[in-house]
Amino acid sequence: MTMSERERAYRAIVARDARFDGRLFVGVRTTGVFCRPICRARTPRLENVELFASAAAAQAAGFRPCLLCRPESSPDVAAWRGSSATVSRALVHLAEGALDEGTVDELAERLGMGERQLRRLFEKHLGTSPIAVAQSRRVLFAKKLVHETSLSMAEIAHASGFGSIRRFNEAFAAAVGRPPSSLRRAHASGGRAEEGTSLTLGFVPPLDWASLLSFFRDRALTGLEHVDDESYARTIALGPHQGTIRVRPLRGRDALSLTVVFPDVAALGAIVSRVRRMFDLDADVRVIGRVLRRDPVLRSRVRARPGLRVPGAWDPFESTVRAILGQQVSIARARVLASELVARWGPRATTSTRGLTHLFPTPAALARELEDQRLGMPGSRTRALASLAGAVSKDPSLLAATTSIDDARTRLRALSGVGSWTEEYVALRALRDPDAFPASDVALLRAFEDERGARPSPDALTTRAEAWRPFRAYAAQHLWTE
Repeated sequence: MTMSERERAYRAIVARDARFDGRLFVGVRTTGVFCRPICRARTPRLENVELFASAAAAQAAGFRPCLLCRPESSPDVAAWRGSSATVSRALVHLAEGALDEGTVDELAERLGMGERQLRRLFEKHLGTSPIAVAQSRRVLFAKKLVHETSLSMAEIAHASGFGSIRRFNEAFAAAVGRPPSSLRRAHASGGRAEEGTSLTLGFVPPLDWASLLSFFRDRALTGLEHVDDESYARTIALGPHQGTIRVRPLRGRDALSLTVVFPDVAALGAIVSRVRRMFDLDADVRVIGRVLRRDPVLRSRVRARPGLRVPGAWDPFESTVRAILGQQVSIARARVLASELVARWGPRATTSTRGLTHLFPTPAALARELEDQRLGMPGSRTRALASLAGAVSKDPSLLAATTSIDDARTRLRALSGVGSWTEEYVALRALRDPDAFPASDVALLRAFEDERGARPSPDALTTRAEAWRPFRAYAAQHLWTE
């Protein structure tokens, strides 16, 4: 980093500029701690500052996380996002615990590259190695659990990916400079909440919560999801276990509250990762807005809703089923059809709260049941669902978040009944491709009608959308949102 870049970053630190939160971490040589740029502590002198692109790089350099601003609570946004799809996929693998038991070699192989190449990408974009990032994520997630929950230390060790309480205590003390029990005494949170474990999920503001809630309310499936005036709740399943999540905003804070009821604490990290993707919490809407405001049609929409996100999905398979059901029908009709699937073939929930009585059907169940079913829709659509369910049942990685978007798109196109609209819509919602764009969508074409009511062709709209790259999915969301 050049001196001018350091000086610009330092001005952001002096101003406690929230736009840099999650993009920049500040190591203070005189104290040995690293902070978020919004930290309320006295601003250090420029000559005493080291700047890092990630919390992992700061920890690898020997700095301890600040107890005041809590870097583990910063939004998971970084300046490199969008420039390295491989690093983004690798971080999803790490969130799923890829290096808790596996090796960097194995991770690189799953990403289709050599170990040295993967290490170079991490050094370039995060300033440290994959192992250091994995260790930092484990420790910072553990620190978050110590601060925000009343889980036992053994449960926290298990939830954050440590093989033993001894390894957990040693790694925590080395990174934070004190044992985890000392933080629990200083930040005692009382008994565990009756309805589960609650965590905060930070984001870079603004966030248009009303639009997110409206999206999920319009599509909520009976027995699977519940949306009220301020929160979203649903049943979830991971492996052999099932439970529920509830998400709501925290007033006066740039964070959501996630309440998890789930029997396996080891799944907490994966659940948090999925919910962040589902609510698009890692998007830097300020950067996206600057690109989209250049277009005269989008300018007023972006200004009216600067915090608009692209709603995602809890499960890519479920989202793809819903996309196929939604082909050429209204949102309300697709919701009825999907609710019927849940009622007929979704497993019963072991506990029922807020009307959450069912889980979404598994791929194996749908593949088996749809062989001779019609569901009150064209047979071609039923066959498309059966084809999808059979493919995912045979290969669960087909739509996994750790699969490359290009590979997932190729395999989607090979399925019966999946055309360009479905592929793009699935890429946008389930695969989290920020540049996905279903150009044949009727609502998008309607947005560009001329004064005579003539609409552009999908090819013409695709050409127009070139100026919105790499954020065409966000342009589509603005055009869809009233």
